[in-house]
Amino acid sequence: MEVQITFNTLAMLVAIALVFDFMNGFHDAANSIATVVSTGVLKPHQAVAWAALFNFLAIAIFELKVAAMVGKGIVEPGFVDYHVIFGALVGAISWSVITWYYGIPSSSSHALIGGMIGAVVSKAGVEALLLPGILKVGIFILAAPLIGFVWSALLITVVSWICFRSAPHRVDRIFRRLQLVSSALYSLGHGSNDAQKTMGIIWLLLIAAGDATRDHLPMWVIVSCYLTIGTGTLFGGWRIVKTMGQRITKIKPVGGFSAETGGAMALFLASGFGIPVSTTHTITGAIIGVGSAQRGFSAVRWGVAGNIVIAWVLTIPASALIAAIAWWLGRFII
Repeated sequence: MEVQITFNTLAMLVAIALVFDFMNGFHDAANSIATVVSTGVLKPHQAVAWAALFNFLAIAIFELKVAAMVGKGIVEPGFVDYHVIFGALVGAISWSVITWYYGIPSSSSHALIGGMIGAVVSKAGVEALLLPGILKVGIFILAAPLIGFVWSALLITVVSWICFRSAPHRVDRIFRRLQLVSSALYSLGHGSNDAQKTMGIIWLLLIAAGDATRDHLPMWVIVSCYLTIGTGTLFGGWRIVKTMGQRITKIKPVGGFSAETGGAMALFLASGFGIPVSTTHTITGAIIGVGSAQRGFSAVRWGVAGNIVIAWVLTIPASALIAAIAWWLGRFII
């Protein structure tokens, strides 16, 4: 009887993790398609299909370094049990739903990190935390949007200089086509980083259940996480697309290309080092970089950007608090 209960609990928590993965794709669809939609290069349904495809294709390109960091580098696996995983996932999903409802582009990634921290500290205290990994995540909360900002600002400056004597309609036509490439690159980066975060949490769960080792992640986990995040992207919400693509600053195809390419560079760098970053933070920094480089800082609607930053600051503590409550409740219901 005990084996059956354990299997049912395991299956339930894997399902909840995949719900989070779906929510991650749903919530972060805007990151991949906001600029390509707002510039009119693709219609929303075309853009999400394009993004979902490249979310999944990341499976063939990137190593599982981010999954390893989430699974083994944030909290000590020895302190993780079913209740910790339940609390972490409930905290992350709850915060993602709240911010999606209000159209706030917060970070599903940092919600998951906050959920893991809140749940494991509730169980075992701060000794269960792996501070080097948490420090890396903390550094890239600032570094990822800054890298996106710098690269996109440099790109738009170089492109503007190269195309200075070209007719505006010709430049627009060229970069409408190139934006398909840049949005594909950003979607690859999104899939490489975000799908692997859910792999990491399932990896932790399987280690706790004795169904996986610290050195091997089952293929079914890898495939299911990439498929699920791609499916979530297909159903991505328009509310956040509007905030990301229209309300922060107005951009044209050349700006969209620069923002997506600069953001993709930042994501490729983070995934290469195995650091889970926020695709939301990254593309926001890139869009602000384009707007600032083109028309100065006055082109950016800092009120909207400020609200987004507030959500960033609140994400880890808010999801940690929800996760701590969920961990406590989980001891009685699972």
